Amino acid sequence: MALHLKWFTFNPFSENTYLLYGDNKDCIILDPGCANESEENTILKFIEEKQLHVSRLILTHAHIDHVLGVRFITSKFKLKLEMHKADLPVYATAGNIAKMYGIPFNQGPEPEIFLDENTKIEIDGQTLDIFHTPGHSPGSICIYSKSNSFIISGDVLFNGSIGRTDLPGGDFDTLSNSIKTKLYLLPDNTRVFSGHGESTLIGNEKINNPFVTA
Repeated sequence: MALHLKWFTFNPFSENTYLLYGDNKDCIILDPGCANESEENTILKFIEEKQLHVSRLILTHAHIDHVLGVRFITSKFKLKLEMHKADLPVYATAGNIAKMYGIPFNQGPEPEIFLDENTKIEIDGQTLDIFHTPGHSPGSICIYSKSNSFIISGDVLFNGSIGRTDLPGGDFDTLSNSIKTKLYLLPDNTRVFSGHGESTLIGNEKINNPFVTA
């Protein structure tokens, strides 16, 4: 049974917000970047049209462009925020970063559920794996569906690029190692859905990515 993936590109950073859902209508929101009422209404309209039940909110990492909608989503659907514990310092600085960019921001609640590689995500009878992939941020994670041949990579791996490593907590060697030892070991036909830009395939990036090759 296939899982469905819908994404919206939100906020001034052109961030991809993902909705992952099954035929049973259970839905997980990942990286809510909705930054204004129009973007909030866009995501709500889709949820209502599909009659989805939003049960979880997960961050691949806690940079400002990926958390702008946390307060709205947690409040609207009465959810607990889930993320990797190593990104707590990143999440704590979101308000200051928003001020630096001049972006309106209401800090969301503190995370209550922490994810790591021992955690399994269950949705519509299927199990998703979590990879801890630091380098872009200390607590970056990727979410992998083996049965559906896709991975949601956050800002770890992009189509023809990789996540920035010049931000606090970033490190190129660490990110390169995460990509080579976690993502590049996946089947070449694995579809990569990134935090920005278009999707790609693991096989394409192993050969053509100018920053990290297999």
